[in-house]
Parts: sequence; C-alpha cells; structure tokens
Amino acid sequence: MSRYINPYTDFGFKKLFGQEANKEPLIDFLNS
Repeated sequence: MSRYINPYTDFGFKKLFGQEANKEPLIDFLNS
C-alpha cells in the first residue's frame, strides 16, 4: 500500500483540495 496520496486520482484530488483550508492553493492551481 502506498504511503502518499496520489493527486491524479479522484480520491487523492478531493482529499488534497476538497477542504476549506486548501481553497487558496486550489484556486492558484486552477488559474495557472
């Protein structure tokens, strides 16, 4: 089992960017 979250999967992306605390990095990522 992998130790890190893969941001390329649906679960990983939602886990990383689906929280209110990560709203700013998500907006920056989408605008880049």
